[in-house]
Amino acid sequence: MELKGKKVLVTGSEGFIGSHLTERLVELGANVTALVQYNSFNSWGWIDTFDKNVKDSINVVTGDVREYDGMKKIIKGQDVVFHLAALIAIPYSYLSPMAYVKTNVEGTTNVLEACLEYGVQKIVHTSTSETYGTALYVPIDEKHPMQGQSPYSASKIAADKMAESFYRSFNLPVAVIRPFNTYGPRQSARAVIPTIISQILSGKKTIKLGSLSPTRDFNFVLDTAEAFVKVAESDNTVGQVVNAGSNYEISIGDVADKIIKDINCNVKIECDEERIRPKNSEVNRLWADNSKIKELTGWQPKYTIDEGLKLTIEWIKNNMQYYKTDIYNV
Repeated sequence: MELKGKKVLVTGSEGFIGSHLTERLVELGANVTALVQYNSFNSWGWIDTFDKNVKDSINVVTGDVREYDGMKKIIKGQDVVFHLAALIAIPYSYLSPMAYVKTNVEGTTNVLEACLEYGVQKIVHTSTSETYGTALYVPIDEKHPMQGQSPYSASKIAADKMAESFYRSFNLPVAVIRPFNTYGPRQSARAVIPTIISQILSGKKTIKLGSLSPTRDFNFVLDTAEAFVKVAESDNTVGQVVNAGSNYEISIGDVADKIIKDINCNVKIECDEERIRPKNSEVNRLWADNSKIKELTGWQPKYTIDEGLKLTIEWIKNNMQYYKTDIYNV
């Protein structure tokens, strides 16, 4: 499927990955509708920072995936739907599990039902590597068991299974993309890489982090956005779950060391108990097997961790106004 000229909806378009995906779809010539969550400030999130030419070329609509009637009106007439809207902060899911069920499970079901009713040609549903939990074997392929190690991951497992059920029950042309740990410009300080960078750039001599030993498979955001595009374009991905990862494993501590070296500073790392997950909830190891997405779509990451970190550091350096480094961003 060629996306040029297609009517494409992106839910969660105002967010970190969603905003980069929206820009990429505009670049490809899609007719983009960007759904942002309704708010009384009329804020469009990261879309507010787009170049005027890009902003003027998209149709921004406000709504809420938790509200079915509204989603029906927005999805009617769309050819392709990228569903990224979700609650994603793991620490907050410990405080309010039901909020994650309502947005991630019920919201996804609303999107799927509306797509089915109006005959959408392709749906790309966003999963997460957190659905796998701590690796039982590595690299993690799509056959790896799913483990609900946090209310967030449990809600995403349920959402993924709803997407699977709509494919199996109703032949809905849905694909599930499972990004591993995406980082890059526009990411909030709730994530570890911008937390490290923003604390250092604010002049702190001691930075606060959680556990340093867990490993992650980090992916630069432009690579992740391109993975969404490739999954949508490929007919081979219908009914499939595909990992979007780099097939490269690195510990949080080693990432911190890379950032400290790149910024060329002398800081100490302090373990902050508030940032440590409950013992049985911590995901200790993530390492993606990305052979399936390569085989089905031809996608592969272009940015190394070193290249991506340098670009991220530079962006945060120029956008420190978005970071409150004295507050733990749950």
